[in-house]
Amino acid sequence: MYRNIRRNKVNTVLIVAFFIVIIGGLGYIASLYFGDWTITIWCLVGASIYAVIQYYAASSQIVGLAGAREIGPNDNPRLYRIVENLCITTGSPMPKVYIMDDPAPNAFATGRDPKHAIVCATTGILDILTDRELTGVMAHEMGHVRNYDIRVSLIVFGLAAALGMLADIFMRMVYWAPRSRNNGNANAIFLVIGIVAAVIAPIVATMVQLAVSRQREYLADATGALTTRDPEGLASALQKLIEYQRPMKKQNTAMAHLYISDPLKPGLMDRLFATHPPLPDRIRRLLDSADKF
Repeated sequence: MYRNIRRNKVNTVLIVAFFIVIIGGLGYIASLYFGDWTITIWCLVGASIYAVIQYYAASSQIVGLAGAREIGPNDNPRLYRIVENLCITTGSPMPKVYIMDDPAPNAFATGRDPKHAIVCATTGILDILTDRELTGVMAHEMGHVRNYDIRVSLIVFGLAAALGMLADIFMRMVYWAPRSRNNGNANAIFLVIGIVAAVIAPIVATMVQLAVSRQREYLADATGALTTRDPEGLASALQKLIEYQRPMKKQNTAMAHLYISDPLKPGLMDRLFATHPPLPDRIRRLLDSADKF
């Protein structure tokens, strides 16, 4: 586990650098097209500043997008007590606890480190799970916190959203910019390059987002099972997520990778661009390793 925590800290730096390089590349193409090298500089400076801001502010943005509300020990004693007991068991700082009014059963964790963490559950998951199953789910989310998955996911969320916006702005700039008749071929070439880059960049960002998420779910399942010594409890909860699964009312692709189960409506490309490993596979892994916990 400690090796994975260290790897996640390194990955955070690498992912930030990766996104800044992509954003700088878009700025470089824009500079070539418009003949103004300050565009590249401003893109790099803006991306760096944005990354710092997102590091501290993205968790608030996430709960805002989810429409979640913070609760105290008297607002929902059942959920708060389960999270509190898990923190006592693991010696972890108590995170802020949120509830999201949504009938879709789901949960997520976010924050930049265990001292500034947030865990959230939907009303739907609270309605269908027993205390044993809910403990397994929240142990999974606290596993994300303890493994520093939340930091990596937080950075990916912020920079993926920024890259999408920048690509859209760049495409509009290229499309509406005045074109010189004397250099029509060059304009056409840069237009094609710009459009291709602006389309591919968010796709690459999405693939990074998916790669980060899929492996982290398996690790959080194992960490949660190790905490509770009850892999069957989490497996039972995941089975109920299959039975009661439904898309969430407030869907946002930029934060889909944060949830314990894919919150988006399945589509044609669902398997290729899935943010989570299949729930049956996760259940099988938990049950197959039950005697090891």
